[in-house]
Amino acid sequence: MSTPEQDDTVVRLRGPLSADVITAAAEQHGVCVRPFTMEVTDSDTGEVRYIGVPCGSTVESVCAPCAKKARALRMVQCREGWHMGTEPVDQRGEPTPDQRAVVEYRADLVAAYRESMENGEAGHADELREEIRTVDDELHAMGVRGRMPNPDGAGRRAPTRSTRRRQDAPNLPRRKVEKRTVGREYAGGYRPSMFVTLTCDSYGPVRADGAPVNPGTYDYRRAARDAVHFASLIDRWWQNLRRVVGWDVQYFATVEPQKRTAPHLHTAIRGSIPHEVLRQVTAATYLQVWWPPHDEPLYGGYRLPVWEPDARAFVDPDTRQPLTAWAEAIDQIEEPAHVVTFGAQVHSKGILGGSDEAGRHIGYLTKYLTKSTGEVIQATTDAQRAHHDRLHAELEITPCSPRCAVWLLYGVQPQGASSKTSPGHCKGRAHRRSTLGLPGRRVLVSRKWSGKTLAEHKADRAAFVHRMLAAVGITKQREDPARLVWRKLAPGDQNAPPRAHLLMHAISERITWRAEYERALLAAQPPPGDDPNLSATRPMAA
Repeated sequence: MSTPEQDDTVVRLRGPLSADVITAAAEQHGVCVRPFTMEVTDSDTGEVRYIGVPCGSTVESVCAPCAKKARALRMVQCREGWHMGTEPVDQRGEPTPDQRAVVEYRADLVAAYRESMENGEAGHADELREEIRTVDDELHAMGVRGRMPNPDGAGRRAPTRSTRRRQDAPNLPRRKVEKRTVGREYAGGYRPSMFVTLTCDSYGPVRADGAPVNPGTYDYRRAARDAVHFASLIDRWWQNLRRVVGWDVQYFATVEPQKRTAPHLHTAIRGSIPHEVLRQVTAATYLQVWWPPHDEPLYGGYRLPVWEPDARAFVDPDTRQPLTAWAEAIDQIEEPAHVVTFGAQVHSKGILGGSDEAGRHIGYLTKYLTKSTGEVIQATTDAQRAHHDRLHAELEITPCSPRCAVWLLYGVQPQGASSKTSPGHCKGRAHRRSTLGLPGRRVLVSRKWSGKTLAEHKADRAAFVHRMLAAVGITKQREDPARLVWRKLAPGDQNAPPRAHLLMHAISERITWRAEYERALLAAQPPPGDDPNLSATRPMAA
């Protein structure tokens, strides 16, 4: 038998590592466990500090505190916009002098870039293009939203396609869309909203675990293409819905995978829409993909197109003839390469604002936002693994965009192809084994949902806390941002403090902030004697 001293030694050896204890404490207090280090320099005093900035991950397995905060923020955003009774106010500000100055500088860079391209100065042009990207990042950091114009110009416009509806799709009534986003109010002041679920079509019978009953007859090609174009189909559905109901329908939606790995949409819609109208719009919505044919690959294995530096294009490895350019391939199209539609199953439900049911559905909408797509659609059986492998194999040869390198397998040169393009290998999410074609945008929010951006919702929460603290005399000194110069440290920088030091400092700060906030909450509550229900002089009821 072991002695007590030996038992104590075993316990000490099996104890947790200090890093694990620090990480657990950080998670308990809601501190980011994977902060990246920023070097902050005060331009007036020359003081240099190192601050740990939260990673901002939305995946719980990567950073649980950041993921939980992101989910809570999305829940607030969903709740504020779902049952609004008044039109949201557009709070976009006017362009500032600094923003205009940076745009003028960008215009000069674009002019110099185009001049370098015309003179054949490829090296100088690459440097200018990199500077333009840096300026674009600076503009976005200054609060400018939207995509900046392409330095290479608008490019060649795609040929005009017929807008006549397909004969196999039912017609839809079309109304002029009014500039209102709030739904109808019914007797008694009730203003219900909707919760809707849309799914992809069926590709063959499946079992309870999502695996096909007969993999040989399961339509993997259509499943892969529908998944790639699902986001565009959703956009078309919103357009049709707004034209049918005649007002600017607003939504908060999340895209999640089913067990069969097909994407489906859960969405909260502001205002009430008849269930029959939703089914009618879903049945009549389709998306025609006007892309070059991509049914049978022309290249593969060791026989792949090669880059020709003189022609600045990919050529056939045998004939050395350039592949068909994207614009030429588009001109040759006579019919769509694929047509995407929704499945017949449409679930819709009316929800009253402020009810327990509304809270449950908000939780259901944001249920999987802290999980990556691969964590939601894990394969646990051999049939599921084989199903995922078959679908992934199809996605590997399914182009995801006009710039996708997979187009080279079909003899088409994609947009933006260069010497760095690897034929058949695209880094897009659609081709990853972990995502199986699901769209990159997990949350879809219309622009007029709550009248605020996600950053503005976050700022509102911070302002609320500052007001609570100020009410009890606690004020936080704010530094002038113009004095501070921020620089992100590269990995391996000798000046970066150890992560454990950043976590310990953040835990200490969080404990102090929590104590101050709880003090503010206690001060905001009225004394027990001020409650009329607890008054000693109030006569008791008979």
